[in-house]
Amino acid sequence: MQQNNLIKTEAYVNGKWLKATSGKTFDVTNPATGEVIAAVPDMSREEVRQAIDAADRAWPAYRDMTAKERSALMRRWFDLIMEHKEELARIMTIESGKVLTESLGEVSYGASFVEWFAEEAKRAYGDVIPPPTKDRRLVVIKQSIGVVAAITPWNFPLAMITRKVGPALVAGSPVLIKPPSETPLTGLAIAALAEQAGFPPGVYNTITTTDSKGIGKELCENPKVRKLSFTGSTPVGKVLMSQCASTLKKLSLELGGNAPFIVFDDADVDAAVKGAIVSKFRHNGQTCVCVNRLLVQEKIYDEFVEKFSRAVAELKIGNGLDKSVQLGPLISEKAIEKVTEHVEDAVSKGARVTYGGERMKGLFYKPTVLADATADMIIAREEVFGPVAPVFRFSTEDEAIKMANDTQYGLASYFYSQDVNRCWRVAEALEYGMVGINEGLISTEVAPFGGIKESGFGREGSKYGMDYFMEIKYLCFGGVDKP
Repeated sequence: MQQNNLIKTEAYVNGKWLKATSGKTFDVTNPATGEVIAAVPDMSREEVRQAIDAADRAWPAYRDMTAKERSALMRRWFDLIMEHKEELARIMTIESGKVLTESLGEVSYGASFVEWFAEEAKRAYGDVIPPPTKDRRLVVIKQSIGVVAAITPWNFPLAMITRKVGPALVAGSPVLIKPPSETPLTGLAIAALAEQAGFPPGVYNTITTTDSKGIGKELCENPKVRKLSFTGSTPVGKVLMSQCASTLKKLSLELGGNAPFIVFDDADVDAAVKGAIVSKFRHNGQTCVCVNRLLVQEKIYDEFVEKFSRAVAELKIGNGLDKSVQLGPLISEKAIEKVTEHVEDAVSKGARVTYGGERMKGLFYKPTVLADATADMIIAREEVFGPVAPVFRFSTEDEAIKMANDTQYGLASYFYSQDVNRCWRVAEALEYGMVGINEGLISTEVAPFGGIKESGFGREGSKYGMDYFMEIKYLCFGGVDKP
């Protein structure tokens, strides 16, 4: 790692690499080995306020650039990210525990948002509205919103940044990114590439800190920040939303999930098993769109559990730098404790462990299948965020839909069926922002990502993503028919 030129141990503000004025730092640790990788600045609320001021000063000149000029900057950034794909993936694996094959995939996925929005920059169209009277002309234009703050999670340390700042940057808005304290190095690495791409000083800023509450409050309450985009837990999202009320800040919130994965008795069971594996165990179950509950129709229940358990038993666990490994460590001891609590609670209430159920050395936990799961178990209500797959039983389509929707969350959902009529019925009935039909991996830059209910609001990615990072302005021209 010492030979990796993208390892940065300073924050990036106003075109400069900075240490904390206090000299304070915090360690970044490899969860697979416990080794300290680097120490980065632990910045204060006052330093973040200065970064916001720098971004605000950079805004007028940046928003006055043409869409084509901003698009060119984004394209250069995309090219640099792809050019350094291997280096970025190694940084990501070492600080997050994500296996290298998934890290490589995330770099490409994250870069795809930069490429997509570089293209969309030149298509932020307005409208001409037919006027109600002959002497008027009505026009709608879209403009830069101002300084955008992005608070991103540790589980996707690159893609969650690019998905938020991509539309902001092409719309003419400077950005201030607060990556998580667990995985700041990936965020700093792509900041270095943004610097190389030529973004003007103050337009792209990344600060590191352990004071998440204090810095979050500053980003919410500072009137110079016009938009906040947050990905994280629902309780934290609610706090941020309440703190943004004083400035009526524009918000995008992508929060917790409780994703159902329904397998109907007319499904291709082998395909469903494959889809469940990729959807449940991506990043060891530590993603917001991971399957949290598998709902299987009673006629095929035993067949599915047997085949699924067998497939889970074949997953290889270890250090993510080994390309043959499919499951790395959990992010922290706290994550291990949560997984353990969920499994013990389920077993105490009648669940059968058909595979796994054991903690391994360090922060590793054996992938686990729990048959005979029931609604009274903690795992039925709470996101486990780990490699545990509870399998519930249902009898009818209506029962499956009711079980799937019986949660305050509404981010992602999945189901398998070969009946086209059922596919339409169920897809429309599921109360989720995203539905995978005979597919367990649904994320893409060309489609809108986001949830409903207590999974948040706003959409990121796709043509819909631009509008959440722009202001819509109506222009009324009068006196047009007079000489």
